[in-house]
Amino acid sequence: MSTFKHRGFTLIELMITVAIVAILAAVAYPSYQNYILRANRSAAQSFLFNVANRQEQQMINARSYFGIAAGTAAQWTGVGVTVPKEVSANYTVTVVANNAATPPSYQALATPIGRQVADTRCGTLTLTQAGARGVQNATASATECW
Repeated sequence: MSTFKHRGFTLIELMITVAIVAILAAVAYPSYQNYILRANRSAAQSFLFNVANRQEQQMINARSYFGIAAGTAAQWTGVGVTVPKEVSANYTVTVVANNAATPPSYQALATPIGRQVADTRCGTLTLTQAGARGVQNATASATECW
């Protein structure tokens, strides 16, 4: 009699492997999503600091701050600022200037759009002329988000 050696995996072994991969994916995917949200938030924060720098240059040159109402690329180009793609794809950045106040003031806001709307933890990021960092429509504090 001849004996045959069967090579390969049994159905049970394959099912166990699939189950392990599914469990790992279920754990890893939410962590990955949170990482993406944090990376996008970090890009927006960096851009808000660039805006603050540009605002201070504007104050020195023209004795007033600029305002950006709709956050369009043309408006930003008009004040000499280029919005990075990773920011414009995830946030609408606007600046509210109050030059009539003494001293003049502004508030830069980065409002999430698209997939970044899922970042309910930090919501809209804000930065003022005094360097005060804040959040709006958020479940976390400004300290946690910045």
